[in-house]
Amino acid sequence: MTAPSNANVGVLLPRDLPVDQVLPYARRVEELGFDEVWLVEDLGFRGGLAQAGAVLAATEHITVGVGILPAGARNAAFTAMELNTLALMFPGRFVAGIGHGMPDWMRQVGAWPKSPLTLLGEYTTAVRALLRGEPGPAAGRYVDVAGVELVEPASVVPPVILGVRGPKSLAVAGATADGVVLAEPAAPPYIAAAVEHVRSGATDAASHLVVTYDVAAVDADPQAALARVRPGLAWIGEPDWAPHLVGLPFADDLARLRASSSSPEEFAERLPDEWVAELALAGTAEQVRERLAARHAAGATTVVLTPIGDDRLGELERLAEVLPR
Repeated sequence: MTAPSNANVGVLLPRDLPVDQVLPYARRVEELGFDEVWLVEDLGFRGGLAQAGAVLAATEHITVGVGILPAGARNAAFTAMELNTLALMFPGRFVAGIGHGMPDWMRQVGAWPKSPLTLLGEYTTAVRALLRGEPGPAAGRYVDVAGVELVEPASVVPPVILGVRGPKSLAVAGATADGVVLAEPAAPPYIAAAVEHVRSGATDAASHLVVTYDVAAVDADPQAALARVRPGLAWIGEPDWAPHLVGLPFADDLARLRASSSSPEEFAERLPDEWVAELALAGTAEQVRERLAARHAAGATTVVLTPIGDDRLGELERLAEVLPR
């Protein structure tokens, strides 16, 4: 598989970055030459749409993505209004990620449906129809925006992609969305498998966006880089992350390692270096460039680097060493 023509590199804006650093950080991502900056909406932290509006206003040309907005948290018509407003004010610079949301969080706020897949499909179909300037589709099981229309639909419709993991959800993304955003770890086998699942539900997958996240660190000492990303891999041994590991030769051994570890933290500490190297983007600048190229070749259109550790701005400067000069 050859690398896609739009082989972009982005950076994730950390969810716990001190609020007075958020806009300077986003501006620095742009100044350093990254193609995209991505934001998260995790329960208890900061709202994705509010962050996106602020970051778009504080920057000049960089693409801003939100990955993800949980479908159960907002009415589809009002979500379309918010996305359309950003698209009107910042045409061509915004990508909206929508997903199920973490089940525990969504149950905590009383927004986890009996059929998450049905909700996501109906929600995505409705939001995208409204963004195209079409009337809302007929009512479904969960989403009823029939006949609603946006008064001023944006001329540049923002892509809507789905943050999903499993084969069925990826197929729904292929059928209803403009692409997918894949959480970390997104090693090449997972990306390639996800692309195939997207294609299984799509009539035309050629134009689908495939955005991937990975924890990342760059250092002249590759061992130091591997050490810094370990904490970011602590949770990948849990059941929800199993789809990310399919196709990796050490998947079964990794499951056994987690079963024999008393905590996610102990598990991360015991991961062999060679596994960490496959599950993260860590090492020298040249090593990370090679791993970026492998992810793009597997089908990623944008690879998003997630900095780890307390020195976020310093880590950002080091990550920029992987960019073409």
